[in-house]
Parts: sequence; C-alpha cells; structure tokens
Amino acid sequence: MSRKKVVVLLSAGLDSTVNAFDVKKHGREIALALTFNYGQRAAKKEIECAAKLAAYLEVPHKVVDLPWFKDFNKSSLLVESEKVPTGSEVQIDNKEQSEQTAKSVWVPNRNGIFLNIAAAYAEALGADAVIPGFNAEEAATFPDNTKEFLDQTTKALYYSTSNHVTAGCYTTHLKKPDIVRLGHGLQVPWELIWPCYFAGDKWCGECESCLRSKRAFASANIDVSNLYKE
Repeated sequence: MSRKKVVVLLSAGLDSTVNAFDVKKHGREIALALTFNYGQRAAKKEIECAAKLAAYLEVPHKVVDLPWFKDFNKSSLLVESEKVPTGSEVQIDNKEQSEQTAKSVWVPNRNGIFLNIAAAYAEALGADAVIPGFNAEEAATFPDNTKEFLDQTTKALYYSTSNHVTAGCYTTHLKKPDIVRLGHGLQVPWELIWPCYFAGDKWCGECESCLRSKRAFASANIDVSNLYKE
C-alpha cells in the first residue's frame, strides 16, 4: 500500500521546517514543498533556505509568486516605509504588547490564501492533506495560527476539493521550545532554517520571530549563537 501524500507549506521557519521533517514519522510522504514569495522582506532567504531543506529531504520544491499581495497590504513585513518591531519594542511574554506588534506584521488572509493554493496543488497531485507550520505561542495573537482555523479550513476544503483535502499541523499544540526539542529529535539541520523577518547574512536576533526562536533554542539547551548576527 502506498503511503499517503501531503503538500507542506515550507517557509524555512522553525515551525514549517519541523513539520516537514515530521511527515515521514507519521507514515506520509511529501508530494511537494511550497514556498510563497508575496513580497515579504525575508523572501530571498526564505526561498534559498527552503530550497536547501527540500533538497536535504529529497522532495520536490516549488516557489509560488504572489506579487499582488502588495495591492492590499500595509504590513511592515512588506512595506519598506513601515517599521518592523524589534528589540525592546517586542515583549514576547506580554500579551498586550504582543497584540500590538502582531498588528504591525499582520498580513490580511495570508494563511487562508496559502492553504487554499496548497490544497489545489494537493488535489492535482493526489495528496490528501496540506501542512503549514503553526504553534501555540503565536496562536495567542495570530488567529490564523490556531487549530480552530485549520479545522474550519478543512470544512471549507471538503467542498472546494474533489478528494476532500484536509488541513493539519503537527505542532499547533506546542510552544517553540517543544518544537525545537521535536526538531532536534528529528535531526533538523538548524543551519538551514530561516526564522528571521529580515534577509540579512544571519538571523537578526531582534525581531519577534528571532526572539521567540532564540528563547526556544536556549530553553532546549541547543547552541545556535553562530547563526545570529553579532
């Protein structure tokens, strides 16, 4: 009997990477790894790292360009004139402050669009599921990172895909430190991931995504200090 196939949404961030590596453990195979270029600041590095990860996993990789995202966005992740919160502006343990910084980097319906595109590829490839990288930490401030969102997406995809593609994620219930530990057990090559909002030579270490990742690696006693900008 052939293994069930899935399409993974691979941004090369911590969560999406660990989910991609976790697919095999769940008896599935990756039919396609999708990376989206929607004009985000980190696009160049995300695409570069995602391609390396897909090659490492020996799975097909495709970049989907979505230039029209700029038509309806004021997100600091896309608009150069808007400032991405960094350093002391980010307080990852302060829910009220995190809600404010989340507004700055919020991209309207991003995950909804991504999952629907991925589901179309999944149906065409005979895959039965699409798998993004979500986590319990960011679900507190980003509603499109929650299990509830995935459950409702699955209900909608039942009607919009002939093979009833589902949307699921292996890490929705986990916080970042636990995701790092899971990835460590899966032997993820951390030097290939890109968790940063920017596209520098190294992870900036100051944006919210970097700060959450930095804390997670420290909690798991994994030294990745050489990957951060000094």
